[in-house]
Amino acid sequence: MFIINRLSRQKRKPLPILLTLASTTNLSSSSTPPSSKLRDYYNFKPPISLHQNSNPETPTQQPSKKKKNQKPLYRPPSSLNRAGLKRIRSDLPFDFRYSYTESDPSVRPIGLREPKYSPFGPGRLDRVWTGVCAPAVDPKVRSLEGNEDPKLDDKRKKIREDVLGEPLTNAERKILVDNCQRNKTKRQVNLGRDGLTHNMLSDIHNHWKHAEAVRIKCMGVPTVDMKNVCTQLEDKTGGQIIHRQGGIVLLYRGRNYIPKKRPIVPLMLWRPHEPVYPKLIKTVIDGLSIEETKEMRKRGLALPALTKLAKNGYYASLVPMVRDAFLTEELVRIDCQGLEKSDFKKIGCKLRNLVPCILVSFEKEQIVVWRGKDYSPAEAVKYSVDWELSDYLTNGLVRGKADQDNSDNNRADHEFISDDDEK
Repeated sequence: MFIINRLSRQKRKPLPILLTLASTTNLSSSSTPPSSKLRDYYNFKPPISLHQNSNPETPTQQPSKKKKNQKPLYRPPSSLNRAGLKRIRSDLPFDFRYSYTESDPSVRPIGLREPKYSPFGPGRLDRVWTGVCAPAVDPKVRSLEGNEDPKLDDKRKKIREDVLGEPLTNAERKILVDNCQRNKTKRQVNLGRDGLTHNMLSDIHNHWKHAEAVRIKCMGVPTVDMKNVCTQLEDKTGGQIIHRQGGIVLLYRGRNYIPKKRPIVPLMLWRPHEPVYPKLIKTVIDGLSIEETKEMRKRGLALPALTKLAKNGYYASLVPMVRDAFLTEELVRIDCQGLEKSDFKKIGCKLRNLVPCILVSFEKEQIVVWRGKDYSPAEAVKYSVDWELSDYLTNGLVRGKADQDNSDNNRADHEFISDDDEK
């Protein structure tokens, strides 16, 4: 009640004053506004939009907009016209393949997964792509079946001998090994699950521009057969392996190598699809019945694993382990959980050829191999001795009497340690 009385007592403006205020506002709105002082002092000119249109029927003219230049339509690489461009010519005396370590020229595929599109690009290379490789010899002139032309092998050896020149001394070898350690340089070429690919040849030659030797780290499936990796590296690049410890390889370019006269290595623009090869595992193993095959597969999966393979690991000791296990066991199981399906299939194929053995199953990411009825350990021991001897020759351990007297040089060949191997 007190609030209502207080509000009623507030003073209100009388009616005549309100009328006078309303009249003054009407007069001011009807009269023309006075000129602005901005125009007098600052020469202010109002924009065009504020000007009163004298003729409201005619619309104001809008400024013309500039047309944007339209982009040309996209044309895929296959439709480009290469009429004025020459094809790349390479004098390398070997057939171009996607991978040189993971493919066997003696094994012929039974089919192709795609048409014979050249991975080098349409009309970019002077060689014909057969779906598997680009042979150095025209397939129309001579049919290529099996291995390469033996003349190409002799030509590669002759070129390699000319580039390498005189062999390295122990002091020169020691300097190169010391310069390629991880604390001296970070230059490195990684050789992974696809092995020695064609484009890696260009990477190796690019490294040889800056240093006489390049460090190559091998990981994954190709390390099962390191002998093949070392052979292909020397054969396809023309260099020489001066040191190897585990998966670390040092590749020397040669005394007479000239970077400006390096061979032309055309690059593959995409990865071609692998052709179709015969099945690795048969429905029924040779010499056994269907029931015996099924029983052997069940028994193989129930066995304790010989070893577990890590992803991108070093598998050079796998073949000796399987060979030693076959001295007492008939079946061997290898755990491959975490690996790609294509990876442990390639590992099984290498074991079949190197041990040798018979593949039984790839089920549940496991490799089960059987030594067979006619397994002879004498052949396996002979292979092991030959491989160890070649390994020593590669590392430079087999030398003359003069080198044995110099203990410092002998120790230098083993001082190369990789941080990754220690981990």
